[in-house]
Amino acid sequence: MIDVGTEARLNTLVLSGCLTERKPMRYTPVGVAVSEARIEHGSQQVENGRERQVNLSLAVVALGDLAAILAAGPLGGAVRIQGFLAARSRNSVTPVLHAQTIEYLEGNENGTILQEKA
Repeated sequence: MIDVGTEARLNTLVLSGCLTERKPMRYTPVGVAVSEARIEHGSQQVENGRERQVNLSLAVVALGDLAAILAAGPLGGAVRIQGFLAARSRNSVTPVLHAQTIEYLEGNENGTILQEKA
């Protein structure tokens, strides 16, 4: 691993989109709730002075209290998730968004913000 100093170690992602997949909630051997889902995002972004269409699909995982919140989210519903990226496992570099805040954007006048308790 390259040491780039403490200042450069920022790893925060905020992504909005639709929940398109959700696996049944499970528990780790020590009893921590785990929920896995997939978020699909589409938007127009400006890159190098030109607009481009951006579409992506990203795996999401939530642990503890947030696992139940992610598991209860409506498929196809709009959601904004804030968290950090990590590799799926030691043997895979595929990124997974680890949720720290989940905000459902539909079905509530102002959205519902649910986040990990610090």
